[in-house]
Amino acid sequence: MELTIPVPAGEIWAEDTGGDGTPLVLMHPGWGDSAIWDPLIGRLAGRYRLIRYDARGYGRSPAPAAPFTQLADLTAVLDHLGLDRAALVAHSGNGGPALALALERPERVSSLTLIAPGVEDYPWPQDDPYVAEFGRLFGAGDREGLVALGLRTWAAAGADPAAQAQIRSAVAAFFAMGDRMRPEPPVYGRLGEIKSPAVLVIGDLDYPMVRECGERIAEAIPGCRVIVVPGADHLLPLRAPDALADIIRAQAG
Repeated sequence: MELTIPVPAGEIWAEDTGGDGTPLVLMHPGWGDSAIWDPLIGRLAGRYRLIRYDARGYGRSPAPAAPFTQLADLTAVLDHLGLDRAALVAHSGNGGPALALALERPERVSSLTLIAPGVEDYPWPQDDPYVAEFGRLFGAGDREGLVALGLRTWAAAGADPAAQAQIRSAVAAFFAMGDRMRPEPPVYGRLGEIKSPAVLVIGDLDYPMVRECGERIAEAIPGCRVIVVPGADHLLPLRAPDALADIIRAQAG
C-alpha cells in the first residue's frame, strides 16, 4: 500500500506491505531513492512487514518547504504506522539517523543492518578528491557533472540503467532539498553505547573513504559483524540482492 505520511512541516511518500511479520524499515542512501530496494522487496515480502519511504525531495516525496532532520522524519514514519519497534536497514547516509534512533530510543530498534554507512560527525578527510569535486560541481549547478561524479564514485561495478537512474534521482534531490536539511545528532563518539544487534555490510568495490568509515563504525559498535560482498560497489541492493536479503534475514530474524 502506498501512502503519504505527515512529517514536521511537510509530507513524504511511503509504501507499507502490511502483514503480521516483523516490521522492517528500508532507508535509502543519499545517492539514491527508495526504488533502490526494488530487488529486495520480492525476496523479503511475506516474512516481514516492509516499509520504505523517500526522504524529502527524493523520488516521490515533495521537496521540503522548511528545515528538517532525517531522524525526526524516521520517527514520524514509525509513529504514523504505529510501530513501537522495528528492524532498521539503513543505507549510506541514512546510517546516521538510524544510529541516532538506536541511541536515543533503543527500545524502538530491534536490529540494525548498516549498508555502507556514513555518519555526519565522522572525521571525513577533507582532502579527498571527491569532497572538493562535489563542492565545485554543486556550487556551479552542474547536474551532469554531478551525475558523472556519482557514477565514477559510487557505481564502480558498472553504469547500468538501474545505477544511472539512482544517481540521477539523487542529483535532482540535492537541488530540491537546497540547504533545508539540518544536522543529525552526533553519533560517532557514542557508538559504543549501541545496544541493538548490528551487522555492517560493504562492497569491496566501494569508495575507499566510505570503506574506511564503515570499518571504524563497526569497530566502535559492540559485537558488530562486518560482511564484505565481493564485486559490489556502493549500490549494494542493486549489485547483490540475494546476498543482501540473506544477511537481512539472518539479522532481523
